[in-house]
Parts: sequence; structure tokens; C-alpha cells
Amino acid sequence: MTSALFTPLFQTQAMAALFDDRAVLGAMLQVEAALARAQAGIGMVPTAALAPIQAACDPDLYDMAELGRATALAGNPAIPVVKALTAKVAENDPTAARHVHRGATSQDIIDTGFVLRARHAVALLRTDLDRAIHALADLSRRHARTPMAGRTLWQQALPTTFGLKAAGWLSLLLRVRTRLLDAGKAAETLQFGGAAGTLASQGSQGVAVARALATDLSLTLPDTPWHSQRDRIADLGAALGLLTGSLGKIARDIAHLMSTEVAEVFEPAAAGKGGSSAMPHKRNPVGTTIALSAAARAPGLVATLLTAMVQEQERGVGGWHAEWLTLADLFALTSGAMAHMADTLSGLELDPARMRANLDLTDGLMMAEAVTQALAEASGRHDAAKIVEAACKRAVAAGHGLLEELATDAAIITWLPRERLAALMQPESYLGAATDFVSAVLTTYQREMN
Repeated sequence: MTSALFTPLFQTQAMAALFDDRAVLGAMLQVEAALARAQAGIGMVPTAALAPIQAACDPDLYDMAELGRATALAGNPAIPVVKALTAKVAENDPTAARHVHRGATSQDIIDTGFVLRARHAVALLRTDLDRAIHALADLSRRHARTPMAGRTLWQQALPTTFGLKAAGWLSLLLRVRTRLLDAGKAAETLQFGGAAGTLASQGSQGVAVARALATDLSLTLPDTPWHSQRDRIADLGAALGLLTGSLGKIARDIAHLMSTEVAEVFEPAAAGKGGSSAMPHKRNPVGTTIALSAAARAPGLVATLLTAMVQEQERGVGGWHAEWLTLADLFALTSGAMAHMADTLSGLELDPARMRANLDLTDGLMMAEAVTQALAEASGRHDAAKIVEAACKRAVAAGHGLLEELATDAAIITWLPRERLAALMQPESYLGAATDFVSAVLTTYQREMN
């Protein structure tokens, strides 16, 4: 569905243009023109028929509403398109009209038309995906040592760095990028099998026509037609679902970090962006909201494609038809989420001072594991965790910091003097392999993106 009100919010204009009626018709006509050229190239169609056929393969020559009404009766758009194309060619050359759509079937035209558009759609997504990836690489590099609270189950856990968080996002998108490009490439496969997948209508030249058509359209020639074998389509849909889900994970993190109580990270500010109709003080998430909405909707669409894989014999009933709008919706949702998140990550605003302040919210409790490890190593005690846990409970009950409680506990201070405890309580001293992980992801980034 296209909407003047909602389309600009949930999908990009470029992606919407790839899946509007004119683009769908244009792709089918592109296949019809290429088929005529392929058949003319091996002598099946007179060369003289090419010009009239190609001249008629202009989507602006046709009444879209009329084609839509005819599609409702025919069951798919290729049938009225071929009829209208034949009539248009016949207006100038009745002989050439006999060679329109020669030996093809509706699904050949619709599927091949789709993969031509999907090729461009994946390229559009790749542009914004690469923009997001480059932004994350920069954030990972610049903030490899910027400390912040790591959070598990919505609670502060241990110190981490924003660079490691960004590197985790980066690693995720690098993996999904590979999956998307692989699935997109696999989908660039010609569909040309005729009525039942044998190309009997092409006589002895079926393979030659298919090869010439694939070459003309720069598509892979499959071993067999794939009318009822929908794995490539489902794989592409799954890759789109993985991408939206990955963007949703990143968006969820950012939206949480934007909350008033956390306030460590913010979407880039812009006039009119993220306001509230009732509360002038609010700075609401926008890009992350769109990404999360796409992540909520995409799984159902992917499930439709997986369900549609179960098709009967050489041509299925209903499953193929279920793909058409589902794929358009998936590309639309993914494009909006991807563009919004690329903008968000490219202009992400950080507050390192707030990150550091939030590390002190628990008054040292976050560093209990570091103390436990040090106590166990210094004393050899197997019950170090119980000793420190008890100190944490006393500190909370007394309303003072953990350091004060630890420094008065004989079972601890005997092995860890106050100076040592104070050093252990510094979040920067307990970051483990964070910078090593960041470096590893950046190495992968350099290898895959350069």
C-alpha cells in the first residue's frame, strides 16, 4: 500500500518507486522485449518484428486502471499485460504481434520481472546498510575505551565500553550484509520454463533461448525452471527479515539509552524531529521507532514466504500469488528501517560524562565481581563470592558505598588493603578483553568493506 501520509515514514521513496504499478509493469515489459530479442537472435522471431515489439514495451502506453480490472478477472497481471501488449504491437504491425510472448508463460514474466526489480532493491538497501556500517566502525574506533555500564536483564551488570557495544552492532550488520548480498545474488536467476517447465513451446531451441534471455537480462541461467521451487525467494525474504530484526536490536538498545533515567545516547537532533504534541520538553526517538515497527511486522511476512514454499507439482495454487505483495511489503519496511537507522547511526550523539556517572549509580556494587575475583586469587578462598555478597547486602542495608563496607570486613581487608580495593572499584580497571574484541571486529570490517 502506498500512502501520502505514511509511505514517507515507513519506506524510502526510491524503494516505493521500485514496487509501484509502473515499475511492476515496466519490468514485465522489459522481460517481454528481452524475450523477443533472444528469440530473434537465434532466428525464431523475424528481426523485423523487434522494433514494433520493443516500441510497445513502454509502460506509459498502458492504462493501469484497466489492466488492474482485467487482472482481477485473469488471476495474475501478466495475462492482461500480454493481451494489451499484443494489441499495441498489432496497431502498427499485425505480423509482429504474432511473436509477442512467444512460448512463455505468465509466471516466467512475473518472476523474472520481480528478480530484475529485486536486484535494484537490494542495491538500494546496500547503500544505506553500508552507510550504517561505516558509521558504526567509526563509533567503535573512537569509543573503544569509553566506559559505560553493561546491562543484562535491564539491570546494570559490569562495566563495558561504548566501543564494544558499537562493535557488537557492527559485527551483527556485517554478518547480515553478507547474508543479504548472497541471497540477493542467488535471486538474480532467470525464470523461463513455459507452461509446465519443459520449454516444449520453443521446440529444440529451448535452452538456447533461455541462455540468450539470461544473458540479455544479466541473470543467472538455472539448471531448471523454478516455478514451484521457491527457496531463492524465501531466502531473500528471510535475509530481509534478519536485517530488520538486526536493526530492531540496535534500535531497542538506542531507545533505552535515550530514556530520561539513562540519557547516554541520543538520535541526531533536527528541527521538527521527535517532538511531542502535548509535552514540549520531550525528545522522542523517531528512527529507532520506525526500525522497531519494521522488526515487529517483518517476521509475519517472512513466515508467509516460508509457508508459500509448499507448492504443488510444476505450478502451485495460491502460494506463488501470496508472495507478490508480501515481498513488496518486506522491501518497503526494510528500506524505511534501514534509511532511518543509517541516519541515526551516522549522527548518533553520545554523552560520555553521563555514561561515566551512571557507572557510579550503584555506589560500587557493579564492581563486586572484580573484588570477588581478586579476593579468591589472593586468599585462595572458595567462599570469596559469599563473603563479598554478604558485604554487598550490608552496604545496601546501611545505605553507604561498597568500598566502605569492604574496607571494614576483616575477612577481606586482610588480603586486600583499602588502596587495592579502591583500585578494584574503578570501572576502567575491569574491562577485560573489550578492546581486543573491538579490534577483531574492525579487522573484519576492513577485510569485508575495503
